Amino acid sequence: MDVVTTGETRPPATDSAPDEIPSAPDSRARRVLASARYALPALGAYAAVRVLGGLALYLWASPSRSTEGLLTRADGIWYLAIAQHGYDGYQRLQSNMAFFPLYPGLTAALEPLTPLDFRKTALVLAWIAALAAAWGLFAIGNLLHGRRVGIMLAVLWGLLPHSIVQSMSYSEGLFTALAAWTLYALLRERWLTAGVLCLLAGLTRPTGSSLIAVVGLAALIAVIKRRHGWRPWAAMILAPLGWLGYLAWVGAETGRPDGWFHIQDAGWGTTFDFGLDTLRVGREVLSKASALEYYMVTLIAGLAILLFVLSVLDRQPWQLLLYSGLLLVTTLGAAGYYHSKARFLLPAFPLLIPPAVALARAGWARAAAVLTAMMIMSAYFGGYLLMVWRYSP
Repeated sequence: MDVVTTGETRPPATDSAPDEIPSAPDSRARRVLASARYALPALGAYAAVRVLGGLALYLWASPSRSTEGLLTRADGIWYLAIAQHGYDGYQRLQSNMAFFPLYPGLTAALEPLTPLDFRKTALVLAWIAALAAAWGLFAIGNLLHGRRVGIMLAVLWGLLPHSIVQSMSYSEGLFTALAAWTLYALLRERWLTAGVLCLLAGLTRPTGSSLIAVVGLAALIAVIKRRHGWRPWAAMILAPLGWLGYLAWVGAETGRPDGWFHIQDAGWGTTFDFGLDTLRVGREVLSKASALEYYMVTLIAGLAILLFVLSVLDRQPWQLLLYSGLLLVTTLGAAGYYHSKARFLLPAFPLLIPPAVALARAGWARAAAVLTAMMIMSAYFGGYLLMVWRYSP
């Protein structure tokens, strides 16, 4: 295992020519199993904190509310409708074509193969995707700073105030998993893997554009340096196909090239105004009594900017910096849905690397104290979002 503590990463000597010689299937399977065993402490710790968060919600909701219903509310209702009935064909301005297709498409494909109904299938898929995301976070943390940081990174992601969303029928978990493994592949210079995963991420959420820019730039640099032959070219071509393909399809369905953006603006009240609306609402939140969710979003937005600065000072690999920076710009620079901006930042996991490093160096006793306090806060706030807050998380 290579441990990298600066902004540069290097693959182990055994992978010095990634993607050049395909591995035998049984060899690849053994490597995946060994990797899973090595990541098991991180996956177990992540699953434990999410189970505790779900248990807290169950105790709060019981017997008056269905926990399953709470976990599939708001955007989950839209995803389930797409999975069951498909897209609405732009029959109204607030069209469900605003939602990208991979998560509901996977739900629709898997539901007939399981004994579960659509709602349970969507939830199980979201839980598996969140575990895959935690594994990807561990892999990146371990690659950069060692195993303990990888574990802390996965656990911190599971303890964020809005981490209840990772247990809901939402697409944030799936997108984070695809983004994490895309970035890991980039750091290891596995171009074909990065291109395919980025293509899938572009079919999952509109913020796939942030990931496409990172893959495209990394591939362009490799092409200019004449490294790895045709593979960077393939990654550069593959990466945007999902995102552009879906926008093109929506454009064809709506009869206008900017169809998806038109739906977002005119139908859902979301457009890009370079952060003017975010600043306006944030100022209002801090100048008068507001709901807890608004205070939390304002706090998280400020902390996210601070953590980005710390990430720059820590000389994080540029691929991670560019990804999290673009996510910050696209999230905080967009107008509308201020109350959901902290949720939209869940995939910006590289921002958690500085606190993960600090906790790993603090020792297990101090780290346990901090994580226990975060677990209590996260469990309460997850319940608040679904039991008290009336809108989407």
